[in-house]
Amino acid sequence: MTTESSFVQPAVPRFDGHYDHWAMLIENFLRSKEYWGLIENGIPAATEGVILTDAQRKHIEDQTLKDLKAKNYLFQALDRTTRVKLALLQALRKEFEILHMKAGESVNEYFARTLTIANKMKANGENKGDIVVVEKILRSLTHKFDYVVCSIEKSRDIDTLTIDELQSSLFVHEQRMSTHVEEEHALQITHGDQSGGRGRGRGSSRGRG
Repeated sequence: MTTESSFVQPAVPRFDGHYDHWAMLIENFLRSKEYWGLIENGIPAATEGVILTDAQRKHIEDQTLKDLKAKNYLFQALDRTTRVKLALLQALRKEFEILHMKAGESVNEYFARTLTIANKMKANGENKGDIVVVEKILRSLTHKFDYVVCSIEKSRDIDTLTIDELQSSLFVHEQRMSTHVEEEHALQITHGDQSGGRGRGRGSSRGRG
C-alpha cells in the first residue's frame, strides 16, 4: 500500500542548455509547489507606518520562507556557470530586440553585426533560426530599402527564405543604388563643366570685342 511518506517527489529540472524547454519545466515544477506566485509577484511588502496584525505578519513570514525555498530550487537547477550564461543570454536578447541598421552602414556590415549576436545567443543555448533572423533584418533596415523589402515580401515566402539568399538580394539592390548615385554624380560634374566652358567662352568673346 502506497503511503504519503513513500511518494517519490519530482526532481528539480536541471538546466540542460535549452532555455525555452527548461523554462517551461521549471515553471511547472514551481507551480506544483505553489511557489510560482512569488516568482511573478514577489514577497508582499508591509505599508510603512501600518501596524500589521498577527495574521498579516505570519503571512509575510510564510511568503518569505517560500521565496527562500523557491530560490533554493533554482540554485539546484542552475550551477554558477549556467547562471552567468543566462544573464548573458538575457542581455543578448535585449540587444537583438533593439537592433537596427545604422545610417551609412552597408548590407554586409549589418548582416555581420546581426549574425554575431545570433551566434552568441546560440552558443548560450538559444538558437534563433533563419526565419527569426530574416524577419528581424527585414523589419530593421533603413528606409532606402523599403522598396526592395516590399518586393521580397510579395514575391518570396519568408518562411523559406534563407539568410544567405536575403543578404544576396539586398546586396545586389545596394550595388544598384550605389551605381545609380555614381552615374548621377558623374552627369552633374559633366554638365557643370560644360556650363562653365560655355560661360568662359562667352566671356572671352566679349573681352576681345
